[in-house]
Amino acid sequence: MSAAGENLAITPSLTAAEIAAGVRSGERQAVEVVEEYLERIDRLDEHVHAFNLVLADEARSAALAIDRRVAAGEDTGPLSGVLVALKDNLCTRGVPTTCSSKVLEGWRPPYDATVVQKLADAGAIVVGKTNLDEFAMGSSTENSAFGPTHNPHYLARVAGGSSGGSAAAVAAGFAPLALGSDTGGSIRQPAALCGVVGAKPTYGAVSRYGLVAFASSLDQIGPFAANVADAALLLETVAGHDPCDATSIPEDFPSLSSSLDRGVEGLRIGLVSELTEAEGIEVEVSDRVREAAAALEKAGAVVDEVSVPSTMYGLSAYYLIAPAEASSNLARYDGVRYGLRVDADTTGDMYDRTRTAGLGAEVKRRIMLGTYALSAGYYDAFYGKAQRVRTLILRDFEAAYQNFDVLLSPTSPCVAFPIGAKSADPLTMYLNDVCTIPSNLAGHPAISVPFGTGAADLPVGVQVLAPALGEEVMFRVAAALEAAAG
Repeated sequence: MSAAGENLAITPSLTAAEIAAGVRSGERQAVEVVEEYLERIDRLDEHVHAFNLVLADEARSAALAIDRRVAAGEDTGPLSGVLVALKDNLCTRGVPTTCSSKVLEGWRPPYDATVVQKLADAGAIVVGKTNLDEFAMGSSTENSAFGPTHNPHYLARVAGGSSGGSAAAVAAGFAPLALGSDTGGSIRQPAALCGVVGAKPTYGAVSRYGLVAFASSLDQIGPFAANVADAALLLETVAGHDPCDATSIPEDFPSLSSSLDRGVEGLRIGLVSELTEAEGIEVEVSDRVREAAAALEKAGAVVDEVSVPSTMYGLSAYYLIAPAEASSNLARYDGVRYGLRVDADTTGDMYDRTRTAGLGAEVKRRIMLGTYALSAGYYDAFYGKAQRVRTLILRDFEAAYQNFDVLLSPTSPCVAFPIGAKSADPLTMYLNDVCTIPSNLAGHPAISVPFGTGAADLPVGVQVLAPALGEEVMFRVAAALEAAAG
């Protein structure tokens, strides 16, 4: 099979909810489900490189245990027998967790992330760890120490990032569901480029315990799925309060699945002018967003344009705040406690050699940028000012939500671009996140839904943004968009 230009994306015959229902009722065997997906991964992932590690034996053992429990009359949970791919920055006990970096070579976490434990409790089966931009720093999954992930719709193009492996795994039919992390768009942007659904929840709605940190005030774990209903089911499963995470929201997470069919009649939807008409947004992408707005209006929503002026400064603020937090979080990779160690005559030289050998160019770039932004004499001019812009963005969103229930924008300014096309120009690469970053800075939820195609017949994602804890209405609008897209 030739990899270049091959389209490996599929529409799954069964949804995650249907698989779980079949396994729980005994109509299907979890072991059969696992073998079907493992066969496809074994046959095709050499072209995609969605996975850093496939946990075939572990998946088979978990499936066998589920089938035995079903036979014994036990309820095995809402995701029984459903395979889930995990971004390789989520801790899994005893399983290599690399963050696609050489610096974590050989590290096996002694514990599971909270979301991993919740998946197990719900009967889900982890099928493997997916590729990502090193430490989640990138927009194309080209910054991985293990090589790029390819877009299943067109293998010569990127899958987006940083959760490109998770998005590609769902798009290629390697797993019905996947988890990623979103710091500046790292779930939604690859979801858009790979033609799947991807959601970033409200900050604090999903526990970050066991997520290897990039920028702690921005990181959030969220779902990938082939459809909105499955994304809602996965988010309901992993969301909720966790005492192990000090930023976890104490309130119960709202039900999503029960309200997906309520429609959008009477909802007020604002089309964000700064994001829809921003410089660099491809014409076909902007056209699809306006078509999505028209479809929602036809379905009974009230649609109008809205200005959120400070979003135009989001990119600049993000690339000061996120690297500043990364420079602190990544200081722990020193060759002393875990991961790679390159010996030297002095401790200082050992630090230097370990980090030189273990960290990639983009990670080093962001650490240096963040350290500079936090340094004496520059803190107020850079980091402090960026935080004030963050507050301004939050206030502008709050003003917009006084008049609108949700907002609408592109997810990515462009469709999937060729591998290597932007990797030599960091600024051009950073611009891929211009539409997604504002939600991270505000801590608000947002979801990307496939809606038609753009250049080269590649998928376009439309983004639905909502206020904090507004996931219920956000998913209703997403379901309506999915229905209109067909």
